Amino acid sequence: MTVYEKLKIVQSKLKAPKGQYNTFGKYYYRNCEDIQEAVKPILNEVNATLILDDEIILIGDRYYIKATAVFTDCETGELISNKAYAREEADKKGMDSAQLTGSTSSYARKYALNGLFCIDDSKDSDTGKTKETLLEQFKSEIKRTGKSLDYFIGNAKVTKIEEMTESDLSEAINALKNCPSKKEK
Repeated sequence: MTVYEKLKIVQSKLKAPKGQYNTFGKYYYRNCEDIQEAVKPILNEVNATLILDDEIILIGDRYYIKATAVFTDCETGELISNKAYAREEADKKGMDSAQLTGSTSSYARKYALNGLFCIDDSKDSDTGKTKETLLEQFKSEIKRTGKSLDYFIGNAKVTKIEEMTESDLSEAINALKNCPSKKEK
């Protein structure tokens, strides 16, 4: 069996359900550890290994974590890899630099695994929501975190919130979900 045939078996058998629950956003999700735990028995079955590796890289003036997931056939040594990137926030309240890097690493690794094992995240919490629902959720997240609405409007290259696309809103909501709540005064 080739490394590609083994990977195909893993991709078809792997089930990594969204077993984590976000009580604030009221949605289920999976994390990197969920995927790793689900894939271990299948790796054993096909006699393959999975290794995850991170590299911190500077692009422009921002640091990114480049995560690489490497699937290796133990019989032949052939390998297949996939990379994903995640950007570290400049500052995240409530997290020291080690926690911030660890969180960013986990996020990048999750997406490297998603790509390698063909895990589809299209059924995420925002799928199927109307633009109005996304707008309300976005406004709620802005209020909860105290983040700048102007930042997201500028990032979407629009002049007002109503001009943001569903994709812009979903992206912003997902980014805000990782932010801590602002402190009450």
